[in-house]
Amino acid sequence: MDLPRTLALDFDGVLCNGLQEYFQTTWRAYRQLWPTSSATPSHEIVEIFYQLRPVVETGWEMPVLLRAIIQGFATSDILDQWFTIRDRVVAQEDLNPQDLGNRVDGVRDQWINQDLSSWLQLHCFYPGVVTQLQSWLQQPLSLFIITTKESRFVAALLQQEGLNIRRDRIFGKDCRRPKAETLRQLKQTTPAPIWFVEDRLATLQGIQQQPDLQDIGLFLGDWGYNTARDRQTASPATGIDLLTLDQFTQGFDRWL
Repeated sequence: MDLPRTLALDFDGVLCNGLQEYFQTTWRAYRQLWPTSSATPSHEIVEIFYQLRPVVETGWEMPVLLRAIIQGFATSDILDQWFTIRDRVVAQEDLNPQDLGNRVDGVRDQWINQDLSSWLQLHCFYPGVVTQLQSWLQQPLSLFIITTKESRFVAALLQQEGLNIRRDRIFGKDCRRPKAETLRQLKQTTPAPIWFVEDRLATLQGIQQQPDLQDIGLFLGDWGYNTARDRQTASPATGIDLLTLDQFTQGFDRWL
């Protein structure tokens, strides 16, 4: 495999660990939806949420996940049958995914507007990532971020670290297109080869199934929001390489 001239990266779970922010934002949104619930979450609920974060694809699912945990769905069942359980909770609670997404984003917006510093402090870039990004920005490499997080949130966190990635190179949820479609667009406008790093196996498998995206190098970041089963599935034989954080922060020749 030739080394990349274009590199696309997921944000949460690849560049930044936002588990604390995810839970705190989810909890605030949850308390708006179910105000009679306990005012303070138990440590056990927090830890289960962290463990199950890999099942979440987009932000609107987070309050649903928390509702499923509080309602007593087994951790193993949520891992194995998330979409079924998610849809059951949505139907039983008469929830609307778009409304849930707007509520979660609204909680974030209000928090950022009222106390940006405390919101930023709940995020932590993975060790070595900021230095690596700074290095790539100085190289003749086309660097992009493709994420389900709102672009403005990503931009705020990058700026906090002094990383000046152009806004037109950040494709967030507000772009309203699947990651595969964004990669398809990059194929038309950026130099090949293109490599993409993501922490969600199902996303990579979906891209892999697109006939016109077969030439994109796909990597699963093993330090992100994925399960042991996901990491066991990824291998060169499957066309999805498993990548460690140590490899990620070294030269591309160490990735293979």
